[in-house]
Amino acid sequence: MTTARDVMNRGAQTVPPTGTLVDAAKLMKNLGIGSLPVQDDAGNITGMVTDRDIVISAVADGADPSATSCGDIANSPVQTVDADTPISEVLSTMREHQVKRMPVTSNGELIGMISESDLVAELSGDQVAHFAEGVYKKD
Repeated sequence: MTTARDVMNRGAQTVPPTGTLVDAAKLMKNLGIGSLPVQDDAGNITGMVTDRDIVISAVADGADPSATSCGDIANSPVQTVDADTPISEVLSTMREHQVKRMPVTSNGELIGMISESDLVAELSGDQVAHFAEGVYKKD
């Protein structure tokens, strides 16, 4: 049985809620990624910030990215999955919540991320099509 652990990218970089959007954008650029979990001092994932959020929710509205915090625009609450969750359940959760990136935890600690590209690399075409149909559906 394929699990979240089998599909995820190991390790996940995070940003604090107080980190600026410039900090987040630079980190995304350096890592070649499009999203970052927002993690508080207690280790809780409190939100997600995407490159699109930075542009649409801040820059396009005239917010100063060097003065706007990740916590100000983070999408929350954040859905996470346990590393041992079967991939079929991960896909269902991602479809249900229409999310393209999923933080993976073990014993409450963030240990990785699953993105669309991870799914494409690891799953059958039918599974990917079913996922995309649900995530990109229009309400």
